[in-house]
Amino acid sequence: MTRADLDKRAELTVWPGQGPAHVAQGHEFPTLRQALAAAAEAIDAGDAQPWIITEDGDILSPRWIRANTGSSRLQ
Repeated sequence: MTRADLDKRAELTVWPGQGPAHVAQGHEFPTLRQALAAAAEAIDAGDAQPWIITEDGDILSPRWIRANTGSSRLQ
């Protein structure tokens, strides 16, 4: 993933950590940077499992998101 990828579109789906899987919330974002920020907020706010699909078709797992959403990495 490059810095240019952060400015491409992305779709975030937040699955509940517990509960029925059919309760997922999906949102499109104009940039991957915004999707990552929203995913980090969902993780911090509760027991959420965010997944991101990038414009290029990459799938970012909750583990990847947790490992790569430090404040300096989103700049």
